[in-house]
Formats: sequence, C-alpha cells, structure tokens
Amino acid sequence: MMTVSKIYEAVAPHKVAFLGLGTMGAPMAAHLLKAGHQVTVYNRTQAKALAWVAEHGGAWAVSPREAVREAQIVFTCVGNDDDLRSVTVGPEGAFGAMPDGSVLVDHTTTSAEVARELAQVAQDQGLHFIDAPVSGGNLGAINGVLTIMCGGDADAFGRVQPVLQAYARAVTHLGASGSGQLAKMVNQICVAGVLQGLSEALAFGQTAGLDMQAVLGVITQGAAGSWQMQNRGPTMVNDVFDFGFAVDLMRKDLGLCLDEAKHLGARLPATALIDQFYADVQGMGGGRWDTSSLIRRLR
Repeated sequence: MMTVSKIYEAVAPHKVAFLGLGTMGAPMAAHLLKAGHQVTVYNRTQAKALAWVAEHGGAWAVSPREAVREAQIVFTCVGNDDDLRSVTVGPEGAFGAMPDGSVLVDHTTTSAEVARELAQVAQDQGLHFIDAPVSGGNLGAINGVLTIMCGGDADAFGRVQPVLQAYARAVTHLGASGSGQLAKMVNQICVAGVLQGLSEALAFGQTAGLDMQAVLGVITQGAAGSWQMQNRGPTMVNDVFDFGFAVDLMRKDLGLCLDEAKHLGARLPATALIDQFYADVQGMGGGRWDTSSLIRRLR
C-alpha cells in the first residue's frame, strides 16, 4: 500500500522519552526523531528498544525512570490500564524521575478512570498528564497522519500540541482529564457499528451473486461511503484479514466502552451485541485478525 511523505513543521527541538515500542509506538517515536527531537526510548522487551535504536538512532534506557530523567515531554503507548500504571507509578515508573513541570502524554487506549487518576497523581507531583488516545491504525502511525483526541490541562496541551504534529493530521483538545479517552470510546463504538453493517452488506451482495468489487466502486462514491468501506471493503470481499487492528484489541476497547456506559447509565445495545460477535470471531481463532473479519461469521 502506498505511503505518504510526511512534511514536518518547524518546531523547537525537545528532549523527549517514548515508553512502549509496539505496532503503534515504534513508528510514532521514529517520527519524533525525524522531526528533530532528541528521543530516548524504553520498551519492556529490551530487544525491541535495541532494534529501534539500531534502525533509527536516538538512545534507549533500561527502565522508564531512566528514560525520562531529562525529558521535557514523555510519551507512553502501552497495552492497558495496568501497563500504564506500571510505567508511570510502578517501582521504576516515570513519575518518580520526570523533571518538575514536564508533561506525560499517554497514547494508550485506557479507561477514563485511570486517566483521571494519573492526572491527579501527576498534579500532586508538579507534573502534567494528557490523555491522548489515537485513531488511524498502524498505517496512520507509519505515515504520520493519526487523529489524536486529548484531555487534560489546556496550557499543558498547548505545550505539547506542536510536537504531536510530528505524527498527526489532527490534534484536538476536548476538555478535562479523561475527555480524550471518552472520545476514543465514541470512535470505537462508531467503528464497530460501521464494520458490522459493512459485513452484512457485503455478505448479502456476495450471496446475491453480485460483483462486489464493482459494487464497492459505485457505493463508496455515495451516501454509504466510509473510510472502512474504502480501505477494508476490498479485503473483506477477498477474505483477507492478516493485517490491521486486531480483534483482541477491539474487544478490549469495546469492554472499556461498555464499562463506561454502565457507569454513566448510557445504553449501547448494538455495541454489546457486536462485542459478542467479536467473541465469536475469537472462537474461530481470529483474535489477531483485523476487525473487518466480522464478515467471516456470515459466510
């Protein structure tokens, strides 16, 4: 698939640390380095940090605490609430060594609760915390065109926004701590619904004997068109799912949505049903398949 050429805005170089070099974190950290920032990385699996430095440059550290000692901005992109607590307030966590007044920007998709919790801990220690989950998937990270939804102190957000542009096409402050995570939940609810509808539509068309690649060429230009249809429709028709955002991760995200909805008293009947459809896909051995694999339930 063709990639875009990222043009970096002129931003004063910062000393930054990036904690977590997974599918999303590794390319995001690389964009920071290419944009001219001084980057120190940490990863729980040390070999990944060493490989990243060998490929891109920069420096690596043996712990979050060591990585952040001189950082003006610390970025995290880890697995879940517990992983985030580990790299921030754990025995070797970043909060124990970050310079006064520095900012931690968390790109992990977590609960809004942990975002508020860590924002308070940061404030008590003279630090700042911005919850900043992303949308755009691995290709968005590689191409530097992610959408970033942010919650937290407005002044701290203003300090980090220009740096975030290194790997984003849109960076938006949405309110107090937790607002970014709540917005990401809105995003995932939308994605799940669109993918289930797309799965049903494509399976219906194939059963009817239509040339679905031709059909997609027409309907992507009309009211039914969407990012998912344009980017996942053709691979869904061809039954290809060995890429993209994993079903296991989507179930984690939808679990956060459903827990938050229960807390708020909001209703998510379709989301709860689609979450169970994803459980069916996991039962078919598809935990690492792309989320568009919902269509396999219908074949």
